[in-house]
Amino acid sequence: MKNPVPANARTLGESVTAEIRRQLVEGELKPGQRLSEAALAERLEISRNTLREAFRVLTQEGLLKHEPNRGVFVCVPDMASIIDIYRVRRFIECQALAKAYPRHPGALRMREAVTAAQRARAAQDWVAVGTGNMAFHTAIVELADSPRLSAFYDQLSAELRLAFGLLNDPEFLHGPYLEMNVAIVELLEEGKPAEATAALESYLVQSERTVLAAYGRLKA
Repeated sequence: MKNPVPANARTLGESVTAEIRRQLVEGELKPGQRLSEAALAERLEISRNTLREAFRVLTQEGLLKHEPNRGVFVCVPDMASIIDIYRVRRFIECQALAKAYPRHPGALRMREAVTAAQRARAAQDWVAVGTGNMAFHTAIVELADSPRLSAFYDQLSAELRLAFGLLNDPEFLHGPYLEMNVAIVELLEEGKPAEATAALESYLVQSERTVLAAYGRLKA
């Protein structure tokens, strides 16, 4: 298992659930993909019972679905889900950024995520650019200092990455927004959270329109 969580921090079931969620967020698991219980349990070196518990939790979160006589599949987002995800994102992220201060640890993680995405862009690794972009927005939520909110956003991020994975064009989805991320973190570092929030609001509106337009073309 990649980057396993220390046993004293989480139960095994929680660690496995977090690991599968990470694979969803980082685009390693694709929308509609069937998950082999035997293969995944072997790869993660866990029992099938433990894996089934993780499947149960992720199914409740709307990330996986169980189809009788067929198995467990990664969910495929629909347009209504995408619209709702962006509505929640604007509410959470803009509020967190508006009340942030420049020396918050989350601001440093925003900067680190931008730097990682810039390196990935230089290597033309657009999937990694997308992962850096997701980390950037996760760091924005950290500005709120709410573990519950961050945990909820982890689930939301996985749903969003599924929508991105469905469109299957990471350069188109993430490339245009890297410089916007740079501008937002620079405004926060300069002590201008109001300006940073306005930029983020415009960013999310533009991103939603881009994703919905691409999704509409996919379904046409």
